Amino acid sequence: MKVIETVVAMRGRRRETEGAVGLVPTMGYLHEGHVSLVRRAREENAVVVVSIFVNPTQFGPREDFKSYPRDTKRDLALLEPLTDVVFMPSAADMYPEKYDTWVEVGGITERLEGAARPGHFRGVATVVAKLFNIVRPARAYFGQKDAQQLAVIRKMVADLNMDLQIIACPTVREPDGLAMSSRNTYLNAEQRRAAAVLYRSLTLARELWQQGENDAGTIRHEMTDLIGREPLADIDYISIGEVNTLKELHRIRTPALVSLAVKIGRVRLIDNVVLE
Repeated sequence: MKVIETVVAMRGRRRETEGAVGLVPTMGYLHEGHVSLVRRAREENAVVVVSIFVNPTQFGPREDFKSYPRDTKRDLALLEPLTDVVFMPSAADMYPEKYDTWVEVGGITERLEGAARPGHFRGVATVVAKLFNIVRPARAYFGQKDAQQLAVIRKMVADLNMDLQIIACPTVREPDGLAMSSRNTYLNAEQRRAAAVLYRSLTLARELWQQGENDAGTIRHEMTDLIGREPLADIDYISIGEVNTLKELHRIRTPALVSLAVKIGRVRLIDNVVLE
């Protein structure tokens, strides 16, 4: 496994690479969810590249960029058996002085996470486009947990005629259903117990739909009631939307995305399930 820390060196390595390249973009502090993406990339490509870059442009001024968890030594140890190249550029290399070019995806970024975190998806789309240009993968791998991010990237790739496949991989969960996330480390023991309510509410939504309920308002009401019984939980949003555009549905027609953002104490968590 080779660790590369500059854009110039990564491009040089890419020119020497033969066969399909699979890219797994990450912000580090890896967990089993990330590793599952890397395993999938290993199965489907001759060369696997994992990027580790905590992207400053997708964090708002009051968000956790400086405190975002980092453990490079542990990350590299996890990647060693599965990865050919780890690309770890600096912010100064990715965004040099006088940098002023951005990728903005319209429509789909205006709701949910986009409304809650202005500018977030501009930062995401820009850094992912840059990684695609630098690494030139045949396939790139993303987790379903960040469903809106996945939809934004798919839209960007389609609209800009980028020559690669976007591969969505299932959300990896803890035994109680909580989606694995680097931000779970912010939770204390009591908050961690409370956080399981996110998946319980999503499970309830799926069960209601499977029982024949197709009124989105009714399902949202039942989810809200369940989460409301958890005193540490504060709902940011609950959405039942069309899976590609995320436009809210009144009557559920599949596939549909049930997604939510909930604060547990001061920690904001997101999760989703697809009804199909």
